[in-house]
Amino acid sequence: MKRNIIYALIVMLAPTLCEAQTETLNLQQCRDMAREHNKEIAKAKAQETQLDYDVKSYKSNFFPRINLMAMDLYSTAHGDLTITGGHLPIYNYSAAAGQYVPNVTVNADGSYTLNQYADFPDQTMELKVKNVFMGGVLLTQPIYMGGKITTAYQMSLIGKEMAHLNAALTEEDIIVKTEEAFILAVKAKEMIVVAQKYKDLLDELMKNVESAVAHGLKTRNDKMKVQVKINEADLNISKAENAYRLARMNLCHYIGKPLTADIDVDNKWVESSAWILESEDPLDISNRKEYALLNKKVELAEKQVNLTRSDYLPNVVMMGGVTYTNGGELGGKKLINGASASVGIGVKIPILTFGENTNKIRSAKTKQIIAQLEQDDLNEKMKLELQQARNNMEEAKKVSKLCDSALEQAEVNMKLSKQQYEVGMETLSDYLEAQALWQNCYASKVDANCQENLAISKYLKAKGQF
Repeated sequence: MKRNIIYALIVMLAPTLCEAQTETLNLQQCRDMAREHNKEIAKAKAQETQLDYDVKSYKSNFFPRINLMAMDLYSTAHGDLTITGGHLPIYNYSAAAGQYVPNVTVNADGSYTLNQYADFPDQTMELKVKNVFMGGVLLTQPIYMGGKITTAYQMSLIGKEMAHLNAALTEEDIIVKTEEAFILAVKAKEMIVVAQKYKDLLDELMKNVESAVAHGLKTRNDKMKVQVKINEADLNISKAENAYRLARMNLCHYIGKPLTADIDVDNKWVESSAWILESEDPLDISNRKEYALLNKKVELAEKQVNLTRSDYLPNVVMMGGVTYTNGGELGGKKLINGASASVGIGVKIPILTFGENTNKIRSAKTKQIIAQLEQDDLNEKMKLELQQARNNMEEAKKVSKLCDSALEQAEVNMKLSKQQYEVGMETLSDYLEAQALWQNCYASKVDANCQENLAISKYLKAKGQF
């Protein structure tokens, strides 16, 4: 008895447990999850962070470089230093002069004769390198580098701005794709509803036909006709369920969930992502991230010209440091043992490069012209894209209205066909045709609503208002 009660409780709670495992998402939740978990958005933000570090790296070039330096050298190199000897005069104290004067005699021709002298023999001293140690602190400060440091820093700032725009553009693209994936999932779910409703109509018709066959009012042929339609409806339901399964997996990819995650979508029809802000110029693309990126690309090409030119301008660098040196022997005694300070200025002025500087600068200017032409070309293409998106949106809205009207008419036609069939004024084939027409109109309505929402999203994206 207890076991039966437990089984009954499990059966009663099973649907609740299954529902608890399924997460139902609406469009705004999918957008938020895509912003937080999508891998492409995370990659774009990481690139933006990388460029931020690059800016700080280029900024450090304005400041001096301070380095510790140490070197230890051992060498067996050696040499001899000989000081030639000779006669050295002897100095005697002169009271009259009040100082020591050499004991010499001045000759008539102006030469000197040493009256007293001391012999100084040749002196030979041995020089050995042996072990030499040198260490100290060196400072290098660029004073003028032809504008290279400033231009490189400005280019890094432009690169950072481009990375920020690229991250925003990537996020915008992913949100558009997420919305498209959500709408397609809603469409697939609605198609299951359409197929199931059509199946319900056929099941109801089958009951009526079976009852009529049992009473001899209809033939078995009519029953077989309905059965064929039921089989087709079952197949359509299976296809719709498979399409919905694939659509959910596609949505999971964009919102950062595992592809096999058990999710469901809120299939209430939603208005598109935002209101449409119309400008005076219907082809205004100035709000698009791509437009701003192209402007930055041209600006970067201009800076590249300055950077190339800086390679052929004078460079001035100040250097200074304190070093300690210990090593070397001269005559068996330590030659150097002490600290020293030094300051210097280095100047490099390119004089002759055989046209290298001129050609490189011309090449950079040509790249700038190419960037400008590319900007003009892509701006025109974006305007064409905007106009096409606007046309598609307007056409989708018209198609959606027509499908709504067609569905209303198909519903009325199906009801009339059912009434006429039930009183014997219409054949089964006509009634089945009316049901099939209703199903097609219903499916067309679902598809048209999806296309309208997608068209609006793409228009907002093309206009830079998404």
